[in-house]
Amino acid sequence: MDRLRVSILGAGKIAATMADTLSRMDDVIPYAVAARDLDRAQSFASQYGFEKAYGSYEEMLRDDGTDLVYIATPHSHHYQHALLCLNHGRHVLCEKAFTVNRNQAEEVFALAEQKGLLITEAVWTRYMPFARKLRELLDSGVLGTLCSLEAGFGFELSWHDRLVDPALAGGALLDLGIYPLTFAAIAFGGDLASVTSRAVKTDRGVDAQNSMVLEYRDGKIATLTSSMVCNFRNEATVYGTKGHLTLKDFWHAEEIRVYVDGEDEPRMIPAPVEISGYEYEVRACAKAIAEKKTECPELPHAETLRMMGLMDSLREAWGVRYPME
Repeated sequence: MDRLRVSILGAGKIAATMADTLSRMDDVIPYAVAARDLDRAQSFASQYGFEKAYGSYEEMLRDDGTDLVYIATPHSHHYQHALLCLNHGRHVLCEKAFTVNRNQAEEVFALAEQKGLLITEAVWTRYMPFARKLRELLDSGVLGTLCSLEAGFGFELSWHDRLVDPALAGGALLDLGIYPLTFAAIAFGGDLASVTSRAVKTDRGVDAQNSMVLEYRDGKIATLTSSMVCNFRNEATVYGTKGHLTLKDFWHAEEIRVYVDGEDEPRMIPAPVEISGYEYEVRACAKAIAEKKTECPELPHAETLRMMGLMDSLREAWGVRYPME
């Protein structure tokens, strides 16, 4: 098929990372960008080599040149923007967290299925090369029987208004906690027996930091933490009966270190990315669209729904509820 023409809805920081990535890919075309301010959109388009700029989302979505829309707005707005894109007949790659809650996600997926359009969640971790290599290593038995894992993701981000504002679905969980939860899902799956957790809330009622223990039906345990008030080591470790493996910057790792019991040095498994890591989710969308699929196998709709439901239950336990709910 012809090169996929990708447009971006929103022109913030994460949109800039995607735009830079698209500009360096030879298999897609950076087509259009829309922001609420036309001058900002035009400056963004000029900087990253997009063909068109729009001062309204609706105007961009009426442009039939767009094949795929990347939604890069705050996750409080993903639901309405995803519906807007789908109702204009556009395929969608929506930044995580996919929506605020599972009910919203179910409605979005139902509309996409009805219209025969692709929509998938841009949890870049799921699409990157290391995710496949991690699964291959764990399935190989090099660590023996898998027992437990731990993953923590934290940055001092309490100054960031979007993260502390309940009206923008703030808090550590939806923005940061989704990464340890995703890592646990890649490594151990989703067959949970129980989940226990604790969270410390800010004075505005969102979670500042949290801790989660996931117990699996086969006896494995995952211990996960996320925080927006302090900087973590941001590493993940998986333990087995014959050794363990570690991943630095586990949400976009480019190397896996495998420590086998009895071996003096770790085995270094490289998993480099070509550009930024965002290119893999875009290519997954291009492939799915070409195959007329409504979801990407790297992150099926059912898994996004499971994750949204899990985060719903965590927030309910903590008493974190957003105004739009």
